[in-house]
Order: sequence, then C-alpha cells, then structure tokens
Amino acid sequence: MNLFGVYRVLAIVVGVLLAFCSFVALPLKYLASEGSSLQNFGEDASIMWVVHGWIFMIYVVVAFLLSRRAGWTVQFTVLALAAGLIPLLIFWVERRVAQRVRTENPELVTG
Repeated sequence: MNLFGVYRVLAIVVGVLLAFCSFVALPLKYLASEGSSLQNFGEDASIMWVVHGWIFMIYVVVAFLLSRRAGWTVQFTVLALAAGLIPLLIFWVERRVAQRVRTENPELVTG
C-alpha cells in the first residue's frame, strides 16, 4: 500500500475511534447512572482514547509526509494534521485530501 492509501486508512480509523470515544464512551461514562451497566461500559470503553491517541500520532506523521510529497500549503497541511482532533471533521478533510491528491498529484495515488 502506498503513502496515500495508508493516509486514507489511518484517517478513517482515527475518525471512527474519535467519533466512538466522543459520542459513545464519554457520554456513557459521565452521563449514565452511577454504577449502571451503561456507565461501566463507558468506563471500559474509555481505553479507546489511548488507542485513538497512538493511532493519531501515526496519522500525523503519515499526513505530514504526504503533505510534503504533494506540496500542500501550510494552511492545508495544518488542517489535515489537526483534523483528527475534532470529531467528524476528519471525514470531510479526508475527502478534500483525496480529491486534491487525485487532481494535483495523480502519481501519488498509484504509487
């Protein structure tokens, strides 16, 4: 798999993990009744924040390497790097990155 393919997989994984943590684990941990099975699930699922963090660090490195190869502007690079910090934003950014790479750097898509 090439750098572009790795970026796309990591973006989706980071996005799914962040959405799960933000919209499932966090609310259940803090909003469910104390001691309930839902609250316990929220506490147990909170380990996914750690998983998201580790995968996000790999995503940042891969996104940065892709940005250098594709010659993105500083603003677009920062947007791509920060996208994994705001729930659901990464899915929109991944689409913009894919469109931009296919248009401006088609050689990065195939290898």
